[in-house]
Amino acid sequence: MTEGMITVAYIASSVLFILALGGLSNQESSRRGNVYGMVGMFIAIVATVLGSQVTGYLTIAICMAIGGTVGFFLAKRVEMTAMPELVAILHSFVGLAAVLVGFASYLDPSAHFEGVERTIHEIEIFLGVLIGAVTFTGSVIAFGKLRGSITSKPVMLPARHWLNLGLLLVSIWMGYYFVGAEPLGAGMWPLVIMTLLALVFGVHMVMAIGGADMPVVIS
Repeated sequence: MTEGMITVAYIASSVLFILALGGLSNQESSRRGNVYGMVGMFIAIVATVLGSQVTGYLTIAICMAIGGTVGFFLAKRVEMTAMPELVAILHSFVGLAAVLVGFASYLDPSAHFEGVERTIHEIEIFLGVLIGAVTFTGSVIAFGKLRGSITSKPVMLPARHWLNLGLLLVSIWMGYYFVGAEPLGAGMWPLVIMTLLALVFGVHMVMAIGGADMPVVIS
């Protein structure tokens, strides 16, 4: 596929994902929302796999087969009442994948950008890892609360809002040192520190919310 076709495919996938979120907002349109999401993900996967720089198709096929098989049997076995738990644990995998992809993209020796392109690329990496890390630990805590393995009562730490603000400000500070760090690769430590802070933030944020609100947190 040409770069233009891949871009169009990604835009179409983004639109379908937005429609999927809208469809999942109520029970009547949830089936349609699921269809939008599946089609959008299929288009995104095909566009990515058929990219000009992609190699190792056998490895990709094996990973997709394993993931698809596990997901299929999990979805078939779970009761509808336990569906929020399944969604929570799947969200945690999505967050972890975003973190790993971000680090892999930063360490990729073939990715070479200059000037504004490099700045945009590094900002994308930083935000992707930040959001992914928060999603990962937050979803794990949500899963534990829904399952009953973690107390469903809100855990309120003293000055928790100041703690959240501090974590956010330090993360932004790490972003300042990460973007444009010289020599290339010197931003690894700011990225690692921010990732650890984001993991803590995800735990702290969701632990402060009661178990009854976990479905809202997941959505």
